[in-house]
Amino acid sequence: MHFDFPTIMVLAVLITGVVWAMDIWIWAPKRKQLADRFSVEGAQLTEEQLLQEKEKLIKEPVLVEYSRSLFPVILIVLILRSFLIEPFRIPSGSMMPTLLDGDFILVNKFAYGIRLPVINRKIINVGEPQRGDVAVFRYPKDPSVDYIKRVIGLPGDHIVYRNKKLYINGELMRLTDFGRYEASGVGITMAGAQMLEEDLALKKHSILIDHERPVLNMEYRVADGEYFVMGDNRDNSNDSRFWGTVPEENLVGKAFMIWMNWDGTNKGVTWSRIGQSIE
Repeated sequence: MHFDFPTIMVLAVLITGVVWAMDIWIWAPKRKQLADRFSVEGAQLTEEQLLQEKEKLIKEPVLVEYSRSLFPVILIVLILRSFLIEPFRIPSGSMMPTLLDGDFILVNKFAYGIRLPVINRKIINVGEPQRGDVAVFRYPKDPSVDYIKRVIGLPGDHIVYRNKKLYINGELMRLTDFGRYEASGVGITMAGAQMLEEDLALKKHSILIDHERPVLNMEYRVADGEYFVMGDNRDNSNDSRFWGTVPEENLVGKAFMIWMNWDGTNKGVTWSRIGQSIE
């Protein structure tokens, strides 16, 4: 079993829940019986001494006390994180200019179906990825690592990337030139790259093209139950062009908001990015 954070949370819920339940059903009644018996046998004690001794006998062990306090907290966190919303941190510039290294984002965990934690089995089918979604998924080459990319190809699509232009099912995705990318802080690494707006069947978003990088031409047919993904920083992204498609069972959720940004260069918090929706 891979002991990632969800696994640890599930184990914590099970352990604290079992300890609390055992105390309610077995240990607490035994402590009460012992205290009641002591009330008879300790008749020679003063009322105050008797009360103190009974409190000691009835008192919960430290393990039970912590389990009773932590169980509902851990359970709520597990439910929220597994089925509703999970925070992630962007660790690279592969999704620039949409997302920057240092962005902290929120991901809708039920957008692509409700899944059981740890085993990741879908139990309720809520929706499917749409072209243009910014999706978080488990990297197919190493499922312990989470990746974030934009969904480009849906099951059955024919994808062609030629001369740094994208064709889907034989149609060129329209590009609008926004000139050179101006950036500061952590985004300075891509300053001067060409910034364009790409129209993915009415879903528009910005991309970066670095014309000093070599041209990568490829063609791909997306299989059923698979998704073709690419980074918005087209010449600086490890994506489906290199390792293939994302299986449906690897999907984690849809990114929808930046809740925090920490520019590690020297600027600290970039307040203007907080609260931005992810398109």
